[in-house]
Amino acid sequence: MTQGIVLAMIAGGLVSLQNIFNSKVNERAGSWATTAFVLGMGFAASLALGLLIEGKRMFALGGMQTWYCFSGLIGVGVVSCLVQGIKRLGPTYAISIALTSQLGLALLMDSQGWLGLAKVPFTPKQLIGVLVIVAGIAVFKFGGGRAFGQAADREAPGKTRLTE
Repeated sequence: MTQGIVLAMIAGGLVSLQNIFNSKVNERAGSWATTAFVLGMGFAASLALGLLIEGKRMFALGGMQTWYCFSGLIGVGVVSCLVQGIKRLGPTYAISIALTSQLGLALLMDSQGWLGLAKVPFTPKQLIGVLVIVAGIAVFKFGGGRAFGQAADREAPGKTRLTE
């Protein structure tokens, strides 16, 4: 369990770092070029490391539902939506919202047993957990002091921001 927690924390940090990098690439290349570049680099790295570590076994996909192979198409939506969300909201707010929606959908899929997942009973504690996260985002966005929106609306000289 500890190893799973550590790996999940590393993944969360890497996702945040990747999103910052993606938004910087997007400033120069545009949204679709960024998505193609990022996913292309990911493909090349995955292929090289997979072949190095697993060899030909990495292509042994027997017994898997064919439509699961299209998850890379979902990655296009993930990258392009997050790049645009960060551009419009800033990294912390956009990633907070993305992670909250990810948690909410995962909770729904777990409790309904969708996509072949083992059905996990939905409890009030789970609902409270998601609501606490949503409340945290609201406090972050609308809390006292210098609100996030105020800082995000100011741009460095020469930079432009898309309107919402």
